Amino acid sequence: VQLQASGGGLVQAGGSLRLSCAASGGTFSRYAMGWFRQAPGKEREFLAAISWRGGNSVYSDSVKGRFTISRDNAKNTAYLQMNSLKPEDTAVYYCAADAATAQTMGVPGRRIDYWGQGTQVTVSS
Repeated sequence: VQLQASGGGLVQAGGSLRLSCAASGGTFSRYAMGWFRQAPGKEREFLAAISWRGGNSVYSDSVKGRFTISRDNAKNTAYLQMNSLKPEDTAVYYCAADAATAQTMGVPGRRIDYWGQGTQVTVSS
């Protein structure tokens, strides 16, 4: 499975962005999809994951209530809607696909099946 993330950019604090993750080369609907981020000097951080049918999603406390993960299996694409952005949200954002459940994608140290390339999100104060 190949994953292509897009939609990053520069936004002012309080603004919004929507990231997209287009998948190819596999059966998209068989995978849970997730989003992670990595800020300079920090470890990669789990943000959100959604089950293969889209009926179940999980979020980290740092983004719960501000970010929303979704997917469109007909378009082989997952999304991360980010609202009320803060300067501390500045990071490289990565999408990921995994054959396990959405809940297990957030388990620290768990090996993820597929990663996309990152897309930079910069939030100015």
